[in-house]
Amino acid sequence: MTRNQQTGKRKPGTPGPLSRWMQQKMNARMNRKVRRGRGTFMGMDVLILNTVGRRSGQPRETPVAWFPDGDEARLIVASGGGSRHPDWYVNLMAHPDRASIELPGREPVPVTPKRLEGADRAQAWQRIAAAQPRYAKYQSKSEREYPVIRLTPR
Repeated sequence: MTRNQQTGKRKPGTPGPLSRWMQQKMNARMNRKVRRGRGTFMGMDVLILNTVGRRSGQPRETPVAWFPDGDEARLIVASGGGSRHPDWYVNLMAHPDRASIELPGREPVPVTPKRLEGADRAQAWQRIAAAQPRYAKYQSKSEREYPVIRLTPR
């Protein structure tokens, strides 16, 4: 038994059974709201990101905050609580050709994800941080740079 198991403590950023269960329940509730046409949470627009599990091959649905980027493109941030990439990001990068999004009250739309780098990321990050300063606050507390992904309809 490891020391963390003995003391009942988890490694930071590692969800416990209850928190993973709670997250799944909250995601399912948010997905229902988006499908009913109510796609906002804490002042942010929310979409449903449809991915495929990188190992399981099973479909996954995750509500994600998004920011406009041009006519039809949308930006999403893989913050994942700060310490590691969220599962949806890893799945998205493993199977980018199988990704789609659902906007409030609409049918799924296939998208092409592109992780932004360099000046593109910096410009997108400025717009995101201006729209939602909490993202900049979260980023300042993390040792890793949050990936910013542009989703463009196929």
